[in-house]
Amino acid sequence: MLAPITLFVYNRPFHTRKTLESLEKNTLAKESELFVFADGPKENASKEQLEKIIETRKIIQERNWCGKVHIFEKEKNVGLAKSVIAGVSEIIDKYGKIIVLEDDLLLSVNFLQYMNDGLDKYEKEEKVMQIAGYMYPVDIKIDNDAFFLPFTTSWGWATWKRVWDNFDKNDNGLEKLENDRKLRYKFNLDGSYPYYKMLKNQVEKDIDSWAIRFYLTIFMRNGLVLFPRRTLVNNIGMDGSGVHCKIAIKQDIIIDNFSVKNFDDIAVRSEAKKEVYAFLKKQMNIIRRGLRFIRQILS
Repeated sequence: MLAPITLFVYNRPFHTRKTLESLEKNTLAKESELFVFADGPKENASKEQLEKIIETRKIIQERNWCGKVHIFEKEKNVGLAKSVIAGVSEIIDKYGKIIVLEDDLLLSVNFLQYMNDGLDKYEKEEKVMQIAGYMYPVDIKIDNDAFFLPFTTSWGWATWKRVWDNFDKNDNGLEKLENDRKLRYKFNLDGSYPYYKMLKNQVEKDIDSWAIRFYLTIFMRNGLVLFPRRTLVNNIGMDGSGVHCKIAIKQDIIIDNFSVKNFDDIAVRSEAKKEVYAFLKKQMNIIRRGLRFIRQILS
């Protein structure tokens, strides 16, 4: 049985259409079942925001983007984190596995094939906890088409009920990180990315993220995530339009018809890990320099 697909949308009609059009072109789309969760307006929503929500809902109802489509529309705004947690929990409890999308992802035509192949292949492998569709713009020189890394992604992914049942929604793993410097360093991808700071911001309610809690869940269980050697997903929402990303970030990732045929052994691929961590560290340094420049201008 093919995995059900969930799509979470809100008020970005242009991005939502692009996501659905790319999903529709997938080789397994006509055989798949799609569940769309549309968040509602905030209490202080402007006329323009309400119009975007209405337009987005018209798009998801426009036609059958997959074989079967189910639409759930919220009357009030609950936020992305609560929407994802509730929606994924509802669908995965019924089907045992799930593919998860948000409203700003451009997909390769082979995305669904790869996701379902990965879910089937590693269904009973307890150490494998997520299938990732995104890959950073780095040149991974390995023979196989997909390999394992020790962290998660939120840009087009899949998992099983056996993993989601352990979702740490209350950040219970934070205490271990606070008391173990080496563990924090590892959690931050060997100092490449500030995941611990994000987790602290989540606990202090400065941000509302399901993704950092899912990473914490998998990290504390020494889980592995399957990544494609070349990306099958492009995030088109890094243009300042999203609720959780107000700063536009340029991306040069090309989606092609890359097909995953050969899967790696269930272990972290060290050379791939090194390349990805180096890329993330470089990107964070660029962002920090940019923020320092902005603060200097405003001071």
